[in-house]
Amino acid sequence: QIMVSSKKTTTLILGATGNTGRRLVEQLLDQQQNVKAVVRSKERFHEIIPESNNLHVIEGAVLDLKDEDFQDAVKGCDAVVSCLGHNMTFKGMYGQPRKLCTDAIKRVCEVIQAGENPTKVVLMGSNGVANPNGMDNVRPFGERSLISCLRICVPPVKDNEDAAAFLSKEIGKDKEKIEWVVVRPDDLIEGEVSDYEVLKIPGAGLFGGGQTTRANVAHFMSDLILNDDTWKKWLFEMPVPTNI
Repeated sequence: QIMVSSKKTTTLILGATGNTGRRLVEQLLDQQQNVKAVVRSKERFHEIIPESNNLHVIEGAVLDLKDEDFQDAVKGCDAVVSCLGHNMTFKGMYGQPRKLCTDAIKRVCEVIQAGENPTKVVLMGSNGVANPNGMDNVRPFGERSLISCLRICVPPVKDNEDAAAFLSKEIGKDKEKIEWVVVRPDDLIEGEVSDYEVLKIPGAGLFGGGQTTRANVAHFMSDLILNDDTWKKWLFEMPVPTNI
């Protein structure tokens, strides 16, 4: 159940037109929160998300926005969430930009560090992304071999890994204005908010059959934004939400 929070926040969502991003927009608006959404097409976006007094839509590609426009988008936000992903078409996987997720999260962090206010950063990855801190269980040889091949053959795989590694290694835990969490859901499926649990490390291998509804991922991310206890619990971690 989506509960209305008494806490008032402003969240910038990158990839707001995507299947998970739009659910996060909907859930935050349902909780009377302010949302800024960066989308390629306002017209397409409003076909799925109606206009709202709490919603500010910024049209343009994240990496193509002028510096001043991107700074304005981040300014005043309590949180920035990246739900960006590559289109699973040949052009989307092998065309430009090859480093969409990594370059976007770097741009976000640069703006936050140059600004005045501390900001939460939430990056949506996948359970295929290993935590660079080395605390995940060692994958079987077959899975490690497959991931190595995918890094070479499917550019979005390495992009997702590099984005998480940037937060973990380059931003780390000692930047004054940036706190971060990387969310690594199990295989994404459609469905409504339901019972789910959040694991510290992936509970199964790549072929373990774990699944997470996109609505549950959005629910967990909204909880990170609005619930200080949830944020403190998972701060600088890479939690894995998974359906029960």
